[in-house]
Amino acid sequence: MRLFSLLDRYVLRQLLVGLIASTAGLVALMWLVQSLRFVELVINRGASLWVFLTLTGLLVPQLVAFVLPVTTFAVVQLVYQRMASDREITVMRGTGLSPLALAKPALILGVLAVIASGLLNNWLVPLSYGKFREYQFEIRNRMAAYLLQDGVFTQLSDGLTVYVQRRDTDGTLHGVLVDDARNPSSESTIFAEQGVLVSGATGPRVFLQRGSRQQIDRRTGRLDVLSFAQDVIDMSSTKKSDESRQRDPDELSMAELLNPPPGGSAAQMGPKLLVEANRRLAAPFSALSFALVALASVLTGAFSRHVLYLRPTIAILTIVAVLALELAAQNLAGRNAALLPLIWLAAIVPGVIAAVILFAPEPVSPPSSPLAVTATGRS
Repeated sequence: MRLFSLLDRYVLRQLLVGLIASTAGLVALMWLVQSLRFVELVINRGASLWVFLTLTGLLVPQLVAFVLPVTTFAVVQLVYQRMASDREITVMRGTGLSPLALAKPALILGVLAVIASGLLNNWLVPLSYGKFREYQFEIRNRMAAYLLQDGVFTQLSDGLTVYVQRRDTDGTLHGVLVDDARNPSSESTIFAEQGVLVSGATGPRVFLQRGSRQQIDRRTGRLDVLSFAQDVIDMSSTKKSDESRQRDPDELSMAELLNPPPGGSAAQMGPKLLVEANRRLAAPFSALSFALVALASVLTGAFSRHVLYLRPTIAILTIVAVLALELAAQNLAGRNAALLPLIWLAAIVPGVIAAVILFAPEPVSPPSSPLAVTATGRS
């Protein structure tokens, strides 16, 4: 006996092609919207196209993980709805196929989506998002000084603003103004005739020539002016290494979420780590639940032109409500750890309810009594 019949392969092929196409299209649209935040790096700051593509490309796994349950629902709904409209479902039922046999291709697709979503949420997304944050940190704190523009006040980091009157092709700066408020106790304004950018251990530095440093004495309130022939300023926002950057729960591995290192910033986030761990483990099951909701809207009840659009509308509203419940469950669980099971319930319960509606045996009506038929015929 074949594991997959010709009919299963026919429906499953349509579902897989639709899932890949719809997921790729929706991810491309969302990537385009997200990438608009980083266009400034190329247009205004002179970053290369490779930097832009690398930075935004690291967001793609996160986008795929986000849209996969939704596209799974959409594809199952559209493919089975088209089959119902073309009376293919009616013909399949006429051959004696049960609801389980009709739903088998969609269930296979749902299981594949669960596996893919599990790999994304628990491995690829934390890895890629962590690299995205590191790359973004490097651009902001180590590369930003090289993106200075002529005649523009550029804020390289919090408390550090630089103005350059002119910049030569060899990197020489003319008419440099630096407002350094990174240390609130020693804010200073620096003017220099020239400067040269060089790479340092903690990021770019600028060697200034023939200038002055102006600083307010906090005790006396007097303006102190110090003239210099040469001076060096670290242009990075911090002198610490990249490891000191506080990592978000989204970029931590599952092992780090469940067993954060003691004394670190991750250990202080406590409930957020538990919420993220449960979300990653529960989120893949949403894909199968959404597929079951779509199946229940198409395969239950008799086909009727009057309800052709009513059931899909109810199914879409159900998915929207479930997505809202998932967000609410995560917020509530972040405030109270006792509500963590809500994350699992929001991901699994809709599928369980849809499966009961879809596969529950239909009540068998009692056979008509011959006497009743005879009496009815005589009356």
